[in-house]
Amino acid sequence: MDTPQISAPTRTPSSGVVHINTPHTSRFTVVGNHLTQHGELSLTAIGLAAHIQSLPDGFRIGIRFLADRFPESEARIAAALRELEAHGYLKRTRERLPSGRVVTRTVSYNQPATDASPATAPQSQPQPRPVRPAPEPPASAPAPAPETAPAPPSLPDSENAPTPVPRPSLPQPQVPDLDRHRAAIDLLAGLRRHEPRLLLAEDDVRRLAPAVVAWLERDAHPDAVRRTLVADLPKPLTHPAGLLAHRLTTLLPPPLPTAPVRGAAPRPEPLQNCDSCDRAFRAPEPGHCRDCRSDLMEAA
Repeated sequence: MDTPQISAPTRTPSSGVVHINTPHTSRFTVVGNHLTQHGELSLTAIGLAAHIQSLPDGFRIGIRFLADRFPESEARIAAALRELEAHGYLKRTRERLPSGRVVTRTVSYNQPATDASPATAPQSQPQPRPVRPAPEPPASAPAPAPETAPAPPSLPDSENAPTPVPRPSLPQPQVPDLDRHRAAIDLLAGLRRHEPRLLLAEDDVRRLAPAVVAWLERDAHPDAVRRTLVADLPKPLTHPAGLLAHRLTTLLPPPLPTAPVRGAAPRPEPLQNCDSCDRAFRAPEPGHCRDCRSDLMEAA
């Protein structure tokens, strides 16, 4: 009789990750390991690609919309989108509609798209049937006009909104001032002491500091700047750095008016000696004092 074989129990690794997998039955997206374990994409780009692949067709994925949805800045999201385009996971084109509005058409690929790969075009579009060449007409008959090829089907419009208006740039100080810059850094970094939701990243603090310096340069007291930034925060607050940038730009106070220059006090008239009584009095020219002038008028 053969000896029964006993399977060795599965051993838990002494280090590294341990997976506890539960099968998904709804609301899940299949993402390939070629994306999640990509050796050249950043983690921001990998996460953004997985998010885009989970969205339904026609969902907006503009840079400003994603920056309001996630804590990453617009610069990081734009860089991640460029990474996905460079590696074939995303394709964006700008087209002008008959109405004149410019829209961005975005195509997301769950497999990296290449020039030789069939994934460069949506698979749901049927291939056009070959057109048989028409017989050549007689020499006496004029040649018919060539047939116009049908317009290629348009890709799904991922952004139905018009081209976003660029945001106004942050205020900048007129004169570099190291002391004001340090005060601005301390003011922004310390906002979380007054409002825990205003916890800023170090990059955001450095980006917003020149705008705070512009406020201080216009003689705004640091306490007044702080109260303006923490007052009436929306609920929920999803992008604190964007809110602060908006307030620092749109609520920038005007410079204080220049104080009026006070004119010089009028100089008193010089002293004169009266021709009659030799009394001193002030007058622009020599002559008689007030009393002597009165006596002369009565005598006349």
